[in-house]
Amino acid sequence: MGAWLRWAARARGAGEASGGAAPGAVAPAPDLPLPGATSVIAVTGKRLTEFSHGAGCGCKIGPGRLADVLAALTPAQHPDLLVGTETGDDAAVWRLDAERALVATTDFFTPIVDDARTWGRIAATNAVSDVYAMGGRPLFALNLVAWPTEDLPDALLAEVLAGGADAGRECGFAVVGGHSIDDPEPKYGLAVVGEAHPDRLLTNTGLRPGDALVLTKPLGIGITTTAVKRGVAPADLLERAVELMCTPNAAASAAALASGATGCTDVTGFGLLGHLRKMAAASGVDAELDVAAVPLLGGVRELAESGIVPGGTRRNRDWVDEVLDAGPGVTETDLVLLSDAQTSGGLLFGAEPERAREAVEGLPGAAIIGWVSEGKGRIGIR
Repeated sequence: MGAWLRWAARARGAGEASGGAAPGAVAPAPDLPLPGATSVIAVTGKRLTEFSHGAGCGCKIGPGRLADVLAALTPAQHPDLLVGTETGDDAAVWRLDAERALVATTDFFTPIVDDARTWGRIAATNAVSDVYAMGGRPLFALNLVAWPTEDLPDALLAEVLAGGADAGRECGFAVVGGHSIDDPEPKYGLAVVGEAHPDRLLTNTGLRPGDALVLTKPLGIGITTTAVKRGVAPADLLERAVELMCTPNAAASAAALASGATGCTDVTGFGLLGHLRKMAAASGVDAELDVAAVPLLGGVRELAESGIVPGGTRRNRDWVDEVLDAGPGVTETDLVLLSDAQTSGGLLFGAEPERAREAVEGLPGAAIIGWVSEGKGRIGIR
């Protein structure tokens, strides 16, 4: 972490001399000037999102292409590696003993909003979501930074890091150091380490016939952030999307565990259908979705119908097509919305129907959107 610490010392500057953060701390000194979106425009003539070729998790390599790459690799094997790469789960899990397992994950992406601190908070909330999706709790994290040092000021990066630290404090984990590189395109995220009980993991392989499917946040983030990048996002829609992206999945994870769920994932860059495809295949089941029951952000259907759809969403839509059975009345717009690439999206889990209803009652915005049956990985939509 040497390069990181050298940058951090430079960014903290006078703050440490006046009794500010300790060496290695990631939060900027209280008196460090932190410019917002307006200042970025004043300095560069561009909005922060204009430095990105995509938006958030929509920048992921497409699921089909990634699967082809990973197919050429030999999965790691070890008696204590409880969850590896074979099932496409959200994090790796390593057993320490009969009561404890480490959960490790990483996630980073390009600017998704124009306010730097908000971007940092969203990126950190998104990264830690993988730990919650596995039924774990986060312990600590390291920053991952790529920054165009000739184009954007150091103080702006300090604001991004402050947003990440904000998320860490809210979720109860420490953000300690990390690594940075000079890059023409800004990127930020975290590598997160958490813990879980080895016998209470939530995984892609855990869906069971008879389960009701619960989604804990509405869809439409990818379409919304694409509208932001194009400068046409309605203010109220952006405000709601940011609120959702900054909301941790801790309560949703606790609800999934309390409901007796064993199958869970977070809905991010591969969209609801992409992540459900992975879960159904890994669990050896079929899934059925009620398109009318799937919660959406208000206004995203109209944006999708006007052609504001991220490239990642279109890649997801193409990838899932071979396993879909769409019923009468299901439109192409419906399928695009169900494929929308989310950033810091909600959890998707399966539970016995009555316990699923109890979980939804305690999670504002959550809904039962379908069910699970015996099968071989197909997804029906009605």
